[in-house]
Amino acid sequence: MAEEEQKPMHGAEVYLERISREMTTMRKLMSELVAFHRDAEKEIPEYMRRFANYMHDLHDIAYMYSEIGQEPPVWIKDEMMRCDDRCRQLLKKEHTDGAFKDIRAEMAEDEHNRWDHKKALTFNKERHPG
Repeated sequence: MAEEEQKPMHGAEVYLERISREMTTMRKLMSELVAFHRDAEKEIPEYMRRFANYMHDLHDIAYMYSEIGQEPPVWIKDEMMRCDDRCRQLLKKEHTDGAFKDIRAEMAEDEHNRWDHKKALTFNKERHPG
């Protein structure tokens, strides 16, 4: 009786067809996911989003200490200073030859903007030294 339970209920063709349909569905869904990810990265590159989240987390940690009347530890302050410089470097890179430059150029074409994005098309070295 144990041998009968182990026998497949259908032929190999049925199982191969099921596997094929599942793989097709998975491929379509993965293709959609990659397309959404690429589209999102046109606006904000993933590394910038992650870096901003990390920098924000450090700020929250420092604020947690300040909130209870303590000075944030020196290693937190040092890391915040490093992130401050790194943020400036990453923003400069994105504004000069990255996604932000392309987005600003696209935004500058909109006549209903509240802000003037045309002046930002050339990276302002006085406002962003280094």
